Amino acid sequence: MQRERLEQLLSGDDETSVAALSALRASASYVVWDGTTSAESLAGVDGRRLRHTLQKGIDTSGLEQAVERLNRYGGPVRLGQIRSTDGLWIFMLFLDQASGTLVACTGVRQTQPGSPPSDAC
Repeated sequence: MQRERLEQLLSGDDETSVAALSALRASASYVVWDGTTSAESLAGVDGRRLRHTLQKGIDTSGLEQAVERLNRYGGPVRLGQIRSTDGLWIFMLFLDQASGTLVACTGVRQTQPGSPPSDAC
């Protein structure tokens, strides 16, 4: 996916999309993976991630809203990821099957910049 197209998809006004877009415009690395996954299964995974981050006091952005949106969406989604240039935030993107719409966006602050998330995305 072209960076410019991803910027268009992140043009929403919610805090998490704005932060992900800002990271992308600041030369963050990104990937959108091939294939799709069930939105319901991802809602379950992110629901567990939400409980874990709350228990551990890990900063997140948009995680609770993403769980709600994925539960409502119900269709297959493609996954994408944006890693901020300083490594402090990883944003997960949930796109519709054709990558034409952003279904949800989450961010998780990393405790050690540059390291993979402790609750793998």
